[in-house]
Amino acid sequence: MPDLSRYDDWVSWLTERSVSDPDVLVTWIGGSAATGGWDEWSDLDLDVLCTPGTAADVYRRWLEAARADFTVHAVWEVPEHVWPDGRQCFLTLQERPGALTEPVRIIDLHVSDLSDRHSHLDVRRHGTPIVLHDPGNVLVLAEEDVSTGLREAVEQARQRRTTDQWLVNRAIARDQPAEATDFYLRFALGTLVRLLRVEHCPWRWDFGLRYLREDLPAEVADRVEALVPGASSRSLRELSDDCFAWVDELLAGR
Repeated sequence: MPDLSRYDDWVSWLTERSVSDPDVLVTWIGGSAATGGWDEWSDLDLDVLCTPGTAADVYRRWLEAARADFTVHAVWEVPEHVWPDGRQCFLTLQERPGALTEPVRIIDLHVSDLSDRHSHLDVRRHGTPIVLHDPGNVLVLAEEDVSTGLREAVEQARQRRTTDQWLVNRAIARDQPAEATDFYLRFALGTLVRLLRVEHCPWRWDFGLRYLREDLPAEVADRVEALVPGASSRSLRELSDDCFAWVDELLAGR
């Protein structure tokens, strides 16, 4: 169990509001508190499931109450279209969390309508949730079928292989370092890591560069991090060549 004590006031507030709000069915803590890697720089990831059709209203009520009950220095509201069946925001409870001069206090609040998509959690992917409120035993821990996503990821990598390398190396040849770096991270290193995830941790095949040390064997993570621009004195073109050679090796094995 991670040490969540710096968020004790918020956890108590959440629990009380969950119990008193008739539209709220389930509330749990996820993120690094559930998956591992929790430390003093971690935010608190919260998921709230509501009676279908009420998530937007619950979100507005809770955000208004949070601003009244806490000193909230900033709020980032994720655009509505990102979650058609709910809302998400990040509440900053300190002035400058990015300075990292003190343990971070940021709340990631995600409120959704109840659905199987949100109530069925694969613990391999999301970790074991810390449940604050679930009187109806709505939350279901079950392994997710990721086979379709895996097949599509591999097939897309295979189809895009030549185009990806052309995009990266063209930007390098044109001496466009910003574009070249962006394309390299997305189309070279990003594709490589997706294929490595398919092989080593298929349940989190789409997690990108996050959790590399948790999800990949140490020697594989070392090799990936050596391909990050700036990790060595090697040129971006050299990194690109090695990266795509590794992609070819992985694709040949599938």
